[in-house]
Order: sequence, then structure tokens, then C-alpha cells
Amino acid sequence: MSGAAPSSPLVSIDRVRAARAVADEVGVDVVVVTPGSDLRYLCGYDAHAMERLTALAVPRRGEPLLVVPRLEAPMVEASPAGALGLEVLAWDETDDPFARLADALTARLGSAPQRVAVGNRTWAEHALGIQRALPGSTLELAAPVVDRLRMVKTPAEVEELALAGAAIDRVHARMGEWLRVGRTEAEVGADIAAAILAEGHVGVDFTIVGSGPNGASPHHELSDRVVAAGDLVVVDIGGETATGYRSDCTRTYVVGGSADAETAEWYAVLQRAQEAATAAVRPGVTCEQIDAVAREVITEAGWGEQFIHRTGHGIGLDTHEAPYVVAGNDLPLEPGMAFSVEPGIYLAGRCGARIEDIVVCTDDGVRTLNEGPRELVELPG
Repeated sequence: MSGAAPSSPLVSIDRVRAARAVADEVGVDVVVVTPGSDLRYLCGYDAHAMERLTALAVPRRGEPLLVVPRLEAPMVEASPAGALGLEVLAWDETDDPFARLADALTARLGSAPQRVAVGNRTWAEHALGIQRALPGSTLELAAPVVDRLRMVKTPAEVEELALAGAAIDRVHARMGEWLRVGRTEAEVGADIAAAILAEGHVGVDFTIVGSGPNGASPHHELSDRVVAAGDLVVVDIGGETATGYRSDCTRTYVVGGSADAETAEWYAVLQRAQEAATAAVRPGVTCEQIDAVAREVITEAGWGEQFIHRTGHGIGLDTHEAPYVVAGNDLPLEPGMAFSVEPGIYLAGRCGARIEDIVVCTDDGVRTLNEGPRELVELPG
């Protein structure tokens, strides 16, 4: 193999060691993660998901190993994972990679692992292949191990999220260039997608442009509906940066006119709810308490039934990850947790509005990673 692995302040063997320690603490014999954000988080290898098995296995005792098809072994060395000193088990096309993984884990543990935690988004054929190779084992999700680590961002991760937030803010600041009366949502969305790349992302994750009645569908995305004068338009956009960290920010616009008195009144309620929930963020406050703060403001004003989703979600290498800011989640916030605060009000068949910022819990409060106006933004027609 050839090629030097680049170093990265976002990748460290300490993450693998931490996963091993948590696995041992909770009694999991081995954590196995396949291509996706868990693999990228733990070892820096941004592998392509396919039928050939690629997996990082972290046993509670013994050294971790990275199982890869031999034809992709050079890619491991050239990635940040190559600098971590991991054992690489390269398998050939005629091998059974699941059997080889099972043998390696049994040798490390002294017996076949019984509790095997696989990544939440592991393909079924890989999860079942692992179970087949370890008869008698019990499969469970790796989230209790990996999410515990991923939820609390390091300062370097927070700065990556801040850069992503600033980039998506620049896109929102240009919305008047594209969002105009007479254009379709799809046309506006295409221009936004191009701007997401131009302003510092390497990938577009989503472009939601919900105009008029489409704004009452929180995940509407795009259609051929033509923006009309006076429409409220919900624009929720996000992308991926070169380091894998994500942006996600929603603003609501009124195009070619002004909001009527009723709309202005309930939008002001939404703005107060978003401000109150953000201000409530601090260590020790639970996720469900943040949700309750936003929900109480909206409910007391009479719009509670129109707030139809959770208040927020974690963000990092995935746009949606733990922690989830929702009723029933009594997880206390810790410094370094990053998540959205995004209450919304949706009037079926008429319109909707949402305000979303990414925030980070700090030692003594909250840091907001998005800027720009949160009031209803009026754009000329």
C-alpha cells in the first residue's frame, strides 16, 4: 500500500478507546459499525456503503480492527484512519468476511461474543451476516455506546458546525436573489442548491421551499407551484462541509407583500417561543424541558395544535442525530451538545412558518451558531 494518511484534529484513536470503555461499562462484547457517520466519527474512514463488508469492530477487550475488502485497503491508508494504527483485516473476494471477523473477535475475547452492538444504520444483510457468523449471539443497537460519545462535541467539532452555520447563513442572506413572485419552488430550490455549494459546502442535503399552503407541510421540499404575491414561504436548507459536518437553518419569508395582522400576530408568538427555548438552554436542563418551553408559549397563545413536531434534533456528522429535543427525553444537556431549536406553526391548507437555529450548550448557557433575522422577512416581488 502507498500514500500517507492525512492527520486531522477531528479524528483520534481516543474515540475508539472511548467506545471500548463505554462498551465494557454497559456490558456489550463488541461494537461493529459499518460505512456511515458512526464509522467516520470513530476512525475517520468515509467509506462507500455497498454489498462488500467494511466494518470497524471494537471489542470490550483486545485491540480494534478494521475489516475491509482488499481492493479498498489502500483507501484506508490514505484516509485519516490510516494514521490511527488500527489493525486492518483485508479480505479477498473468495473469503467469507463475516467468518473472518467472527474468528478475529473470538480470538480477542477468548470466546465468541454474545452481545453484539451494530450501528443503527447498518444494512440488514451485514447485520444478519454478522449474526450468522456468531450463532447464539444477540444483536442490539450501538446507539447507547456511540451516541453517548457523538452527542458531546469537542471544541474542534463545534467550530466545524459554526463554519457550516455561517455558510448557510450566507445563503439565506441572498434569498432575495431567487425567491420572487412568478417563479416555481423548484426553480428557487435549484438556485439555492447551487448557492449552498458556492458558499462553502461540498454537498446539498436538502432544500425545502414551501410556499403558501405547501408551507404547512414541514418536510414539503419542492414542487412546480408558482410563488404568488403575499405568500409565506418556509425555506429550510442544509448541506455537508468538507469535514462532514452539517448545516441546517430555517427562515420564513413573505414575498411581494406584507403579512396580514393575524399572520403577524401568530408569527410573533412563534418568534417568542424560539427565543424562549434558546434562552433556556444550559447544562442540566433536560431535552424535554427545552421542548416544553417552546410548546408552552405557542399553546398559551392558542396555537398548540398547529405545532406538530419536536422542537429540535442533534446535529453533527448527520443532520439528524442525538440528542432529540422532544417530550419524553429526560436526558440532561451537557456542554458541547449541539442541536436545533425549531418550533413551527402550520395552518393546514393555508400556510406555515418555522424558525430554526443550531445552538450549542456551553458551560454557562448557550451559543447560537446561526445569525440573520428571525422576524418574518419581507422580500420584494
